[in-house]
Amino acid sequence: MEKKAIKYTFLFFCLGIVLFLLFVADLFAGSVVLPVSEVWAALTGGAEASETTRAIVLDFRIPKAMVALLAGVSLSVSGLQMQTIFKNPLADPYVLGISSGSSLGVALFVLGTAFWGGISSFWMQNLGLALAGWIGAFVMLAVIMAASIRLRDTMSLLVLGIMVGGVVSAVVGIMQYFSEAAALKTYVLWTMGSFSAVPAGQLGMMVPAIVLGLLLAFFTMKWLDALMLGDEYARTMGLNVRRARTVLIISSGFLAGTVTAFCGPIGFIGIAVPHLSRMMFQTANHRVLMPATVLLGGVMMLFSDLVSQLPGADSVLPVNTITALLGIPVIVFVIYRNQRGY
Repeated sequence: MEKKAIKYTFLFFCLGIVLFLLFVADLFAGSVVLPVSEVWAALTGGAEASETTRAIVLDFRIPKAMVALLAGVSLSVSGLQMQTIFKNPLADPYVLGISSGSSLGVALFVLGTAFWGGISSFWMQNLGLALAGWIGAFVMLAVIMAASIRLRDTMSLLVLGIMVGGVVSAVVGIMQYFSEAAALKTYVLWTMGSFSAVPAGQLGMMVPAIVLGLLLAFFTMKWLDALMLGDEYARTMGLNVRRARTVLIISSGFLAGTVTAFCGPIGFIGIAVPHLSRMMFQTANHRVLMPATVLLGGVMMLFSDLVSQLPGADSVLPVNTITALLGIPVIVFVIYRNQRGY
């Protein structure tokens, strides 16, 4: 046990250092190259930094790095919860249709403007985009929660989430077919994922929802350990399985739904990071896996954000393309390992 504790402490320390370095590096990444001295002056309030540098660092790059960090943490923790609840190594944060609900909300807001006219205010358009996605995600969460009261087994809940997501995707597809080109472009760009679309003012809405989801996640770590061994075993330990499942789904809904609403549907990180945590720490104990997933999720998403920003280029690659390139090899390896039986 003592050797394991030393190993875990060392790994946590290393992940913490890497996370800090990536966060700092993200402050220097972008189309405008900034000297280290000016960035430091902007962070510390020194007079050496120009107003332009202060605006770039404080109003754009710090919020963007924070959003990337929060998104990585949220999706990774949500993925860990879903994989444990459904006992499926390929379950992801969107397995219950949360992403589909958010997509429907954004589609109604963006693509529906052709029917009731455009939105004149740029601020209202961007704020409305996040709110529409948020409302859509939590309406879907409410539907799933209502269904979970009647459904006793998780497999039926999983099938229901997939079917509802399919229906929503069909409705969105119909709306895309009849939408105007400008609205369609806005919606497609949202689906590609972005951290820069979340200004500092929206962090006040995003952060509390994610913090609530994470608090619920850490509160239920012991429940995840019990559920991992099966519902019947969990009941013998005195766990109210239905209540535990409800709280876990609410936590996952807050995490995945909030990130999707503000950043768009970002895939693969939620599947890959929990598996990377298990392989790195070689344990199934969620009291170790949960903080490990938090750190590793932040590392993966900050790294993805760095890679997506081409040095000296005016454009930024969609985050989804980078997370796919990073996450898919991990998923393929997990499938291969399960087939090999080791």
